Amino acid sequence: MMLVHLPVFLVTIPIVASLLILAAGWHDRRFCHPIALATVLFQFGAAVVLLFGVMRGGPIHYHVGGWAPPLGIELVIDSFNGFILIVILLLSAAAVVYAKRSVEKEIPADKTVSFYVLFQLLITGLVGMTITGDIFNLYVFLEISSISAYTLISAARRPHSYVASFNYLVLGSIAAGFILLGIGNLYVATGSLNMRELAVMLPASYELATVHSAFLFLMIGFSIKAAVFPLHLWLPDAYAESPSVVTVLISTVMAKVSVYALFRILFTVFTTAYILDSFPVTGIVLFIAAVAIIAGAVLAIGQDDLKRLLAYSSVSQIGYIMFALGVANQIALEGGLLHILGHAVMKGCLFMVAGLIIYRMGTSRLSELKGVAKTMPVSCAAFALAGASMIGIPPTIGFMSKYYLVLGAFEAGHYLYAAVLLVGSLLAAVYIWKFIEVAYFGHPHGEEHGHAAGGGRNDRGKREAPLSMLAPVVTLALLCLILGMGVEVLMENVIGPAVTLLLGGA
Repeated sequence: MMLVHLPVFLVTIPIVASLLILAAGWHDRRFCHPIALATVLFQFGAAVVLLFGVMRGGPIHYHVGGWAPPLGIELVIDSFNGFILIVILLLSAAAVVYAKRSVEKEIPADKTVSFYVLFQLLITGLVGMTITGDIFNLYVFLEISSISAYTLISAARRPHSYVASFNYLVLGSIAAGFILLGIGNLYVATGSLNMRELAVMLPASYELATVHSAFLFLMIGFSIKAAVFPLHLWLPDAYAESPSVVTVLISTVMAKVSVYALFRILFTVFTTAYILDSFPVTGIVLFIAAVAIIAGAVLAIGQDDLKRLLAYSSVSQIGYIMFALGVANQIALEGGLLHILGHAVMKGCLFMVAGLIIYRMGTSRLSELKGVAKTMPVSCAAFALAGASMIGIPPTIGFMSKYYLVLGAFEAGHYLYAAVLLVGSLLAAVYIWKFIEVAYFGHPHGEEHGHAAGGGRNDRGKREAPLSMLAPVVTLALLCLILGMGVEVLMENVIGPAVTLLLGGA
């Protein structure tokens, strides 16, 4: 009986928790973090239970308020969004554990309560986007998460963070406008907002200009939200100027949920018959993805700031996920979904290490981090392992996802595009090596010509980061390896069925 109601608890309990954080925080702001952590851990546990329920008994449907579609809103858990839900809440849990000391360092004390309230609402919005079966309800949750993100990016209260937040607000609002127009056109064409019903009704209207325009509006809107090249202009500043824990959350989770929404609408609402036959776009998507893989990596190589380097690498890595959409066969899509998980874990670890370095060293500029591995060996080792996965070195999860993408491209006859994947990995090796070289082979200031009197090096960063921040970093780094070695279990039980569901339409 509890399993039936878990979907609605995933969104109602965190909303109540955000109010509880606000009320408890007025009394003592030390209550904020424990409440947020307990809530996210509950959500993660519920997501695991729901995914196992789906694997045993098929999709789970919940009608909010007892009103069945099309009059009511439906929450749906299937193998696709059940997998995405695990990714979201795994990274959210890691981010909340990491947040305690990071927030104390980077957020003004008088803003701690509002920070955790918005942090909780951001996660709630992303979870709601993932499990809703109503396309307008998806837009509502998108706005909840977006408004929270705009505010959190500026939480450090620095001039550059205000500019980054404003730029994201402007582009995010444009994206939301496109999405709302697309949803409106679908409603005009079908009279329904339920995704299952839309999939049934749309084939009769495939040739209508209203449907074509709805498709384009939704593609453009969610591509902006997912930072798909060349619509990524908001991303570098937003990632680089956010507080460290906010960067971790929006880089690992927020962009991935937008990619999820794009996949869900294309394959579940419009179905493969539309995107392959009636309005073929996969060739264009594949070309754009290939450009993104190269361009994002090249831009990353040119950065001196570690957070900005990782931000541009995200543009490249999102290109890999969109590459799977462009190929659109079983193997490539399996690689794409695996890369959603892999990139979330890898990039979460890398941005967390960047946050640890800022916490101890006070900077993320590579030119000022020479020899940092000597004083933060565990953090830098975690970066090296996650970086190896980003490059695609076996047996990490990054290698496995790219392996499936290459196989999918070969199966579809896209041999040149398969070569682009390999070039992207070589470029990733270059930008990851930039940090490795500085951290492990650079000499701290004062040591270039031997040890000067008095020890030579400055006193910043003489210790590793706090254990509460280091623990999620090490966990994510190890997951890069463990998930890669256990990929067959994932493919057989979760990702394979999810892709089969997508290619089968609704």
